[in-house]
Amino acid sequence: MRRAVLFLLLIALPSVAPSISQWRSDVARRVAVVGDLGTARDVVVVVPRSDVDVDRFDRTIGRMAVNLHEQAGRDDLAVIAWLGYRTPQGLGVDAMTGSLARQGAAELVDFVRALRTDARIHVFGHSYGSVVVGLAAPDLDVADIVFTGSPGVRAGSAGELGTRAKVWAVRLDGDWMRFVPNVRLFDLGHGTDPASDGFGASVLRFGGGKHDTYYEPGSETLAALVRIASGEQL
Repeated sequence: MRRAVLFLLLIALPSVAPSISQWRSDVARRVAVVGDLGTARDVVVVVPRSDVDVDRFDRTIGRMAVNLHEQAGRDDLAVIAWLGYRTPQGLGVDAMTGSLARQGAAELVDFVRALRTDARIHVFGHSYGSVVVGLAAPDLDVADIVFTGSPGVRAGSAGELGTRAKVWAVRLDGDWMRFVPNVRLFDLGHGTDPASDGFGASVLRFGGGKHDTYYEPGSETLAALVRIASGEQL
């Protein structure tokens, strides 16, 4: 436990990355839709990790949404790349605490509520995006909540998320996130790994891969995400 707390304190040193107070006040948000929301039977909202901004949107969260939609090959699926919050930059204080995630969760709830659709909605959170989704979970009226490469979701169990949605956790064996201590000390750290046996999510584990390959075209993980988005029971 002492080593885990020391690890969190070391990577949270302010010198590692700029804090939230150093962000430009005019940092823009961006949302892109792949597919037709008007005719979709299923809608996926993808929430990004750290180190994503407007300049990096297309090659990160935008590409993830495109890959998911193309792999599905469905005209009745819409995928939304949602950059609706300021993501942490680097492994600094913002990445290891919940401030940005709480702000993002409130924005995510408002966004999902504003979707005028009769489709089933699925919310996928990757890495720090899973922290955002976990905090938003009690107020999300969705069919599925999916965590990929999660550092923890600030809940001790799926039940503590306070959601009626089916909760999934997807983990690649080669993901470096497995080395992050799953502890909380006040607001530092994000707690229990949702892919752990005791959390209570439906866990899908796959060999190999890296932290940023969950949405890799042709991969087992992307195929699993497509099946979840289609309402299949895995």
